Amino acid sequence: MEPLSIWPPGPGQVLVPQQPDQELVSILNQIDPNRIQAIIEKLVSFGTRHTMSNQTDPVRGIGAARDWIASQMRSFAAASNGRMTVTVPSYVQQPVPEIPNATVISNIVATLTGSKEPNRVYVVSGHYDSRVTNILNFIDDAPGADDDGSGVAISMELARIMATHQPAATIMFAVVAGEEQGLFGSNFMATTLKQNGVDVQGMLDNDIVGASQADDGTIDKTDIRMFVSGLPPSNTANQNLALASIGGENDSPAHQLGRFVAEVSQNTATQLNVRAIYRPDRFLRGGDHESFLDQGFPAVRFTEPHENFAHQHQDVRVAANGEQFGDLTEFVDFDFTAKVGKVNGAAIWSLAQAPGTPKGLTIDVSALSNNSTLSWNVDSNPDIAGYEVVWRETDLPQWNRVIPVGLVNQVTVKLSKDNVQMGVRAVGKNGFKSPAAFPTPN
Repeated sequence: MEPLSIWPPGPGQVLVPQQPDQELVSILNQIDPNRIQAIIEKLVSFGTRHTMSNQTDPVRGIGAARDWIASQMRSFAAASNGRMTVTVPSYVQQPVPEIPNATVISNIVATLTGSKEPNRVYVVSGHYDSRVTNILNFIDDAPGADDDGSGVAISMELARIMATHQPAATIMFAVVAGEEQGLFGSNFMATTLKQNGVDVQGMLDNDIVGASQADDGTIDKTDIRMFVSGLPPSNTANQNLALASIGGENDSPAHQLGRFVAEVSQNTATQLNVRAIYRPDRFLRGGDHESFLDQGFPAVRFTEPHENFAHQHQDVRVAANGEQFGDLTEFVDFDFTAKVGKVNGAAIWSLAQAPGTPKGLTIDVSALSNNSTLSWNVDSNPDIAGYEVVWRETDLPQWNRVIPVGLVNQVTVKLSKDNVQMGVRAVGKNGFKSPAAFPTPN
């Protein structure tokens, strides 16, 4: 029997992944492992960054870390000609089991306002709070070098470099607090954005992205995991049933964001493979991307390929067998962290430079047909050159065929909707292409 060929045959051509342009290559080349090391070492120097640690001591505790991060972000913004602003949005978290005393939760956000579509927003984030074995212990040293000094360093380094550039859409470089106790800072940020009607079209969460060596000695400097949630938690049960009824359980907005990241961020400029994993997070774990998913925003999480749990959520100590416990700087691979920064930089810049994801996409199911008619809302963005229909076999993870259809908002393609998954993406005059939208039946 002959090996199975690509089926079904259909229109279009093989989808070639988007490559970084000269400006993006320049941005990525500026990501500096030495600066990432300096950021992480400075964060560790604050002793503990536990959410309930001292907020007024100038040298120890989460308050000192907050103030230093904000001052650094403001120094980056000074080079932006007014395009970047830095805020420290805060609120008082009332007592809960994980935070027994009323506590100020403060995020630091450097916002690089888009030059053409400022209300279309993309977020890259890490959390700056840290912890040891006992989640209530805010006294002992909690270095938090990898969890999550590494993610903070990526947000800060990208903010530094991109401050002197002009994205079409807005990028928020976020550093949030209260993650270890229950995602408090990111929930505050995501709910505020939702309440303010901000069009957040993508969020990248970096949490534990700094180590390339596992507990068994395995070293992997070429892969980063990307956790991609399935059925949106913001959906109603009926919405999820409707999505599952058309085989769309692997085509949520988060999946489309994950596909986009995998397409634009695996290349010679980043030198990392993005390993997409179709679940919200690791077992027994969670992260700040979930706060954005809960508000209906597409979000993914990056985490190193092989974790060493002796270096996470542990008191700093040496066991009887000589094993070192604790989240120490010595266990962070700064070159690897810089490569993860490049993955994020390639993704967030490509998102902000491309047109927005098409909205209102539907597929006509009013009659039986072996053709497929797709319709979407007209976008007033004058920088859109046209649209493309992307498609794939239903059991494949990535879009692999593309049909250019021009500057239209409806098209009929000679391809049966029964046999494949289809989407539509916008193409900018600058060559950048948006994430795909997935159609709902009409």
